[in-house]
Amino acid sequence: MNKRVIVMVLDSFGIGHLPDAKNFGDTGSDTLGHIDQYCTDHKLPFNIPNLLKLGLGKAYQDVNKKKLHCDNGAYDVHGFYGASKEKSSGKDTTSGHWEIAGCPVTFDWGYFTSHDNSFPQELLDKIVDRAGITGYLGNCHASGTTIIAELGDEHIKTNKPIFYTSADSVFQIACHEEHFGLDNLYKLCEIVREELEPYNIARVIARPFTGDNSANYARTKNRKDYSVLPSAPTVLDVCKEHGGEVVAIGKIGDIYAHQGTTVEIKASGLPELTDKTIEAIKAYKQKPTFIMTNLVDFDMNFGHRRDVVGYKEALEYFDTRILELIASLANDDILLFTADHGCDPTWTGSDHTREHIPVFGYHNGKATNIGIRETFSDIGQTIATHLALPRLAHGTAFDL
Repeated sequence: MNKRVIVMVLDSFGIGHLPDAKNFGDTGSDTLGHIDQYCTDHKLPFNIPNLLKLGLGKAYQDVNKKKLHCDNGAYDVHGFYGASKEKSSGKDTTSGHWEIAGCPVTFDWGYFTSHDNSFPQELLDKIVDRAGITGYLGNCHASGTTIIAELGDEHIKTNKPIFYTSADSVFQIACHEEHFGLDNLYKLCEIVREELEPYNIARVIARPFTGDNSANYARTKNRKDYSVLPSAPTVLDVCKEHGGEVVAIGKIGDIYAHQGTTVEIKASGLPELTDKTIEAIKAYKQKPTFIMTNLVDFDMNFGHRRDVVGYKEALEYFDTRILELIASLANDDILLFTADHGCDPTWTGSDHTREHIPVFGYHNGKATNIGIRETFSDIGQTIATHLALPRLAHGTAFDL
């Protein structure tokens, strides 16, 4: 059996603010801890026994010097556990994922900081001219669900796309799948991606939606991210170049601009993403293999929407799938759970939060405390070491 590593990114699952969180206005943020506290305050059960048995509670305690209320300690740990600080300068999806794969972002992304009239007029004029559209709506910072409720009717009436951004380095475009057309939305995003080159923006995101009025507009699973290429080789590139399999599930292919992948599997929603991961674990055994899945629901549906109960219930659901994931492993496989940033659902606003990420998982049932790492790139270096790949430029492998 060839060696394999499976990484599942619980998008936005932070476990306590980083030392530099004050620079981001995030001192005191704590995605997991505040969900746990909310459940205690509102007398709600919070049941994540399998995540705790892998060491999540121990990792949280090492970061925050206190226990989770849901962690009674009445179990034996059978996983490796720790946490990591972020070396990259942002708190966004791209920076987090690139750093996990051994490519920390040490430069500053471009941002559209004005909350109203967010995009430069010169940029907007070029987009309108090239795309042949009559204009645009939005041009502001916004929540994706809120803005389609507010502007969806006008969008359908005028066929003008909805442009918006956030605290991330991103240009987002919402259009109705049927009235505007999915292919037209994707073509528009490609134009915007090209026009953004001078601005150093990490991602353009196509945000298609359906529905016939503001009460039932809903974003669909046909979201597509247009990312810039990683600024240096990642563990995906190295694995592929040395004959390994790199299986990207969910939006992983988009995040790495489809560079370094050998197989890309579309999926959406926690159940399907988990199912597809288990199917991939069972299917790809012929080569050294790196499987990576992004579980976007935690961030998109609950973190950004500040839905504490929804986040809690999603964690509880995912906890019920842990034993299936472990049962699908072969001897010496590494199953690793982590995150790319925080998105505390109790925090002000709707943006990401600058937090430690958990780094925990299963490897032959051994209990190992890997400590608090100085960079997410320690994950990438560990993947490279386990798959017998050349050493990456950044990170230190942890001993499992």
